[in-house]
Amino acid sequence: MMASMHDDPPILVCADLQTEYLTEGRSHVISDAEAITSRCLELMTLWRDNLWPVLHLKRIAHAAWFNPASNLTDWIAELKPRPGELTFEHPLPSAYSSTRFAEYMSNMRNIRCVVSGFSLDETILSTAVDGFHRSHRYQIVSDAVACRRPGVGDAASYKQAVVKVISNFAAIQESAELIGAGGKIAV
Repeated sequence: MMASMHDDPPILVCADLQTEYLTEGRSHVISDAEAITSRCLELMTLWRDNLWPVLHLKRIAHAAWFNPASNLTDWIAELKPRPGELTFEHPLPSAYSSTRFAEYMSNMRNIRCVVSGFSLDETILSTAVDGFHRSHRYQIVSDAVACRRPGVGDAASYKQAVVKVISNFAAIQESAELIGAGGKIAV
């Protein structure tokens, strides 16, 4: 089903697009980061060109492995927020651990969120589960999200397993399915 021109467009939620996930040698490096950032940029460009809402999540954990004083928590340059776009910092994996984010989402009615970015197995999973329990609707763009490198096993199989788990709590679509001809968005 395509969204009507009279419907509010969904909010694009950009999860944890931080340099930590691009830095070789780090335990959270994303193996297919270039492809994922390219799709995230395509989605972000579409949303911005149409003046649709874009929201950014930034993980600021207090664990020793994620030093908030480091420049590794900085935004990826080409994907950083622009003026007028909302940003939320969250200390725990779920974006709902940010009081501002939880309050923002609770004040929105009939909101639809399209999610892209990193931390599929942490931020995106936990936010989708928390949102599901609050009756918030999420769509995960499967070809615009990524997991950090797993400790063992095949990265693609791991990502597929995480996406399958998330599908219990959110809709899963590829970017081509999400965006139809003429820039219409499938809901």
